[in-house]
Amino acid sequence: FLYKCHAGIYSRVLPQSNPSAPGFNLMQLLNKAPAGLRPAKGRGCAVPVPRIGRVKATVFATAGATPASADGSPRMKEGNTASEKVQQKFLSFIKSEAPREGHDPSFLINSKHAKECGLKPKAVYRNLPVGQLYEMALRYEPGTHITSSGALATTSGSKTGRSPKDKRVVVEKDTEGEIWRGAGSPNYEMDDSTFLNNRETSVDFLNAVDRVYVVDAYANWDPKYQYKIRIITTRAYHALFMNNMLIRATEEQLESFGEPDFVIYNAGAFPANKFNQFSGNSTTSIDVSMAHKEMVILGTQYAGEMKKGVFSVMNYLMPKRGVLSLHSGCNVGEKDDVTLFFGLSGTGKTTLSTDPRRPLIGDDEHCWSDEGVFNIEGGCYAKCIDLKPTTEPEIWNAIRFGTVLENVVFDPATRVVDYSSDALTENTRASYPIESINNARVPCVGPQPKNVILLTCDAFGVLPPVSKLSLEQAMYHFISGYTSKVAGTEMGVTEPEATFSACYGSAFLMWHPYKYASMLADKMAKNGANAWLINTGWTGGKYGVGKRMSLKNTRAIIDAIHSGELASAPMVPSKYFGFMVPTKCTGVPPEVLNPEKVWPNATEFDKCLKDLAVNFQANFKKYADGAKYVGDDMAKRIEKGGPSV
Repeated sequence: FLYKCHAGIYSRVLPQSNPSAPGFNLMQLLNKAPAGLRPAKGRGCAVPVPRIGRVKATVFATAGATPASADGSPRMKEGNTASEKVQQKFLSFIKSEAPREGHDPSFLINSKHAKECGLKPKAVYRNLPVGQLYEMALRYEPGTHITSSGALATTSGSKTGRSPKDKRVVVEKDTEGEIWRGAGSPNYEMDDSTFLNNRETSVDFLNAVDRVYVVDAYANWDPKYQYKIRIITTRAYHALFMNNMLIRATEEQLESFGEPDFVIYNAGAFPANKFNQFSGNSTTSIDVSMAHKEMVILGTQYAGEMKKGVFSVMNYLMPKRGVLSLHSGCNVGEKDDVTLFFGLSGTGKTTLSTDPRRPLIGDDEHCWSDEGVFNIEGGCYAKCIDLKPTTEPEIWNAIRFGTVLENVVFDPATRVVDYSSDALTENTRASYPIESINNARVPCVGPQPKNVILLTCDAFGVLPPVSKLSLEQAMYHFISGYTSKVAGTEMGVTEPEATFSACYGSAFLMWHPYKYASMLADKMAKNGANAWLINTGWTGGKYGVGKRMSLKNTRAIIDAIHSGELASAPMVPSKYFGFMVPTKCTGVPPEVLNPEKVWPNATEFDKCLKDLAVNFQANFKKYADGAKYVGDDMAKRIEKGGPSV
């Protein structure tokens, strides 16, 4: 019986898939057992237990056992009720004493949110060090490898990007009238009952798997505005990712962490029910409840959903506290002059904000408070398609041990990554702690911004390389979030196509865009910050005719902004849009500053410029209900900043 008990406990508590689990000495357990369970002298027989995995011991049969059978296991007397009771007592005793996988789960199962939802995982690993997360990912997650740089390469399954159409924000009494709904809004509705059903599904899955990983960490570098975030996931890769992306807790902070302010249940390996009325017939569901302070992920293993989930929550909470949350890059000069960079994919936000001469506060998510700016995150999530050490050395050098490389392709023999390959997806990513950037400013906080730069990649080639904006224009173009698609970037795109994303991050907004824009203008006015629109797109004609704006010229323009040269440069107004366009800039040919002068046909230029202005006006109609969020006067100021045709 003891042999079987030993083997059974080993298989249940110390599964052979976990070779690092320690063995245990059954003789020592017997000596610790209550008197009624210890073998009486002369009553038992020695039973040699063969080696089972890493466990080897000599076991004595308890009272009621007969000599061992041929297979080495003790035979129990039939019908011996007393002996059966002894067995059950011994089984309970040995299960309580045997070593278990994972950490003490009491911090989790005794928490308020776990009691409410019934979360009781089989094994819990909390805030594992990077090396152990590597080991767990390599052991349990197929398709995970160590690359030549020391980074961990892994895959996110069938979903290699975010699923914005599957994001749901629960309709709740306390938040309605605040959460942006309707045309253009990313916040699709879900009722509380369906949210709780999805949470139950996720918790059932988390309880059923062999182990879960918990990351307890923080959002926001300013302690005054810090929030405790708890991530519960089934993949070590996800835990390592969020360990990189959030602000890591010290051992002392973990001891006093207490109840989290927000919890993410990541059961992305399990599909959502596509038949509920809010599913849109999708098996993916990313659900946010501000009342429950929870987020549920089902049907996608793409790690970016967790990062952007936290950002969405901050986009709701921070404006309520008078703090503006921003989808932006941020760096600071030697004179403590802070610059914010806004831009959609392909505009150069990461490249231009990551400047070796200016310490990086952050590459993607920030807040602007009365005290200054601070990063929301503790890491970076950089696109690495076509990454080269010559063009982006800071990112290249950051990819090392501790970095997660998501959906990249590498040589199976040398493990050298092919950053030019989009075989799995064009959206290849690298996640690393911000400390991996050599000139990162840690803690990631800074004083009040002096410059706000809106980046656009204008493939029509009609916007100036740099324009100075009024406060009204800054609000209008911040809300517009304009860039353009070019042929080859998406299926079916053969001509340049205007695209807009409110506040340069529409998918993550919780309030109406007018709310964020009015806060931006207020903070700029209070701190005397200048706003600039920089075109990193085409010049001398539209895509296919002209050429891409040189990075050298763009960097020279940004240098002139930082030095103060452009703020005092002579300027002329632009047609239709009314921007103030500098006529001189050190390091930039004067004709380049005026796009009309480098076009081959002035009439064609005017037509393209006018068409683009009309596109802006048509896009802005979806925000016509903004006045109810900021008042009529502010709404009129915002609309005044648009083009006139």
